[in-house]
Amino acid sequence: MPNAFNFSASPFDCLNPDEQRLVRDSVDVVYFRATETILDIGIAPTHLFVIIKGFVTQLDGDEVITTYGPDDCFDGRGLVAGKVSSRFVAAEEVVAYQLAHQAVSDLIASNATFGALLFSDLSNKLSALSARTSQHELQSLTLSRVDEAFLRPAHVVEAETDILSVVKLFQAERTSNVLVRDTKTEPPRLGIFTATALQRAILDGRPLDQLAVGELANFSLIEVRPSDQLGDAMAVMLRHRVHRVVVAEGKQVVGILEALDLFSFLSNQSHLITVQIEEAKDLAGLSQAAAKITRMIVLLHRGGSRVNLIAKLVQQLNARLFERAWHLVAPADLVANSCLFVMGSEGRGEQLLKTDQDNGLILRDGYVPPAELDAICQQFSSALQDFGYPPCPGHIMVNNPQWRKSASEFGQMTRQWLILPDTDSLMNLAIFMDAHTVCGDAHLLETVQKGLMALAIDNDAMLSRFAAAIDAFGSSAGWWNRLLGMGDANQQLNLKKEGIFPLVHGVRSLALAHRVTETGTTGRIAALVKDGKLEANLGADLTDSLYFFMGLKLKAGLAELDTGKPVTGTINVSRLSSLDRDLLKDTLGVVKRFKVQLRHRFHLEAVA
Repeated sequence: MPNAFNFSASPFDCLNPDEQRLVRDSVDVVYFRATETILDIGIAPTHLFVIIKGFVTQLDGDEVITTYGPDDCFDGRGLVAGKVSSRFVAAEEVVAYQLAHQAVSDLIASNATFGALLFSDLSNKLSALSARTSQHELQSLTLSRVDEAFLRPAHVVEAETDILSVVKLFQAERTSNVLVRDTKTEPPRLGIFTATALQRAILDGRPLDQLAVGELANFSLIEVRPSDQLGDAMAVMLRHRVHRVVVAEGKQVVGILEALDLFSFLSNQSHLITVQIEEAKDLAGLSQAAAKITRMIVLLHRGGSRVNLIAKLVQQLNARLFERAWHLVAPADLVANSCLFVMGSEGRGEQLLKTDQDNGLILRDGYVPPAELDAICQQFSSALQDFGYPPCPGHIMVNNPQWRKSASEFGQMTRQWLILPDTDSLMNLAIFMDAHTVCGDAHLLETVQKGLMALAIDNDAMLSRFAAAIDAFGSSAGWWNRLLGMGDANQQLNLKKEGIFPLVHGVRSLALAHRVTETGTTGRIAALVKDGKLEANLGADLTDSLYFFMGLKLKAGLAELDTGKPVTGTINVSRLSSLDRDLLKDTLGVVKRFKVQLRHRFHLEAVA
């Protein structure tokens, strides 16, 4: 066999020298004419094919499932199953290697990663990809378990213990907190008392040796498990605005994870950004903090952090940033009588790099806003632009009166979207469905959203027109050609149009049809699967696909920023590794399969 076999292509790039030698000793070169059937349904395959030149189409009846190009291999699943389930036809003249069945079996037996990448489903492929990341990525600190960090011992006192005794324990054990056990409740409960609460104890006025710690303890414990990842524990602290969490396995307390210990372990800048946001005295100070968020994303991405964790941290930091900016520009009574919310990828918790502003403001019914409300909202929108968030091209921002209304007016506007579902109304509806509160009275937004959900499910025609947007960018099979470089010099693929949008909007359509109130795509998927409205396997594939798209888009965006270019959301498929190209085909295939189900569910063939 010639030495030209490409061992840098997936899945052969995970083979050791002995396994590569086995491949060289077990392959031959074969030729197929254009339109020739290489494998047909029901036959028992004897070889795995690896394309050298040309393209092979996989067919289910007359429908094209996928196309394989140079360095791609097929049909691994059929080889393992002992029977081919699709027809494989040469789209043009094909030259390929054929690797003997026994050699493939030996490779699978000796190399689990090879087997997973060869014929497993998308989830297992991504797991195999994770397992073969670089040593630097495997040691990424945010992926470390909570119990790998420094956990302080948990000191437990009874609720009847007096405060003076607790302070003496603080000094003796060099700690700033104790857990408080209250056995007089049913069931018994556990709380926490910290040095910060001493201020309230002193201001209480009673002698400290006569004041029971249980009266001032906080019995709403924030807990994480020892097996949780440190990045998730960090997100919990940010979300609940606490400086420590209790580490427990069931009812067994393992220890206390302090924020300073966690951040010392992680050594990234998210804590510093949070502190800088909280302590900012003006918008200029906030701008400095905002500038560090992208740098944090770079560090986390290069460290191998999961893309969903990065998105979660970005959502938390952006929410704190927007909230602080609103407090700086809006008077206290306006903040108290309104709800500032974000939409789009920011609202879903899926934003990574900074994108267009999408936000709105709901005012409490009966509240008279300040006369300078327009100027206040304009200042807020301008501040976000200074922070690096460009204005929305569709002007979906608080400085647009259309997105700044009372609760009843907002409710009326959303009902109008349902009654007269034209293109603009359906777009506004889709955007508003992702709304997430960042500041103010969240009940104002929840009330409008619940009213919207209650009306939407009774309008099948509107739901069909709403769901039809999954084909808004309809390029049909065009992306296969761009992915494989077949007859198209333009190999730029827009991930949002071809993958992310139809996936996100398809899930959003199902959520609207079934009254799912979650705003994040993965949360909606989980709710739909739980309620039996979406197959569990498809739900898992959609989640994996979304995270893969987000990761690929982030990688491309950071590369554009490194070269001083604007972030476009597109990728150059010719520069993808063979593994990324393989996974991209799988994930786009998942979207294609999902769209078929959506067309059937919403009867999209009848939509004009």
